[in-house]
Amino acid sequence: MVITLFRSRLRPEYAQEYGEWATRIHDLAVKTPGFISIKTFTAEDGERVSIVEFESEEAVRHWREQPDHRQAQELGRKLFYSEYNIQVCQPIRGYSFPKKTGAAATSD
Repeated sequence: MVITLFRSRLRPEYAQEYGEWATRIHDLAVKTPGFISIKTFTAEDGERVSIVEFESEEAVRHWREQPDHRQAQELGRKLFYSEYNIQVCQPIRGYSFPKKTGAAATSD
């Protein structure tokens, strides 16, 4: 698995145009072979963090080079973002704790 952490700050004057592009690019990303997930969070100070997961480096490369995504990247640099930082990582270790379903445990 390859995880991309995309930290950014948006320029408010391009919010509407950004929103249109973001929807378009999201819809393309989820259809990309090897795509796993994307989640975006916005902090109180306006910083946004997107966590994007792909199955492999090859899948990430394919996504990075996708023509519409390339155009969105250029627009991001020119218009949408006041700043951004991208880190591409591979997990060293992973842990999880599954959510329990069903009836709650009781003690006698």
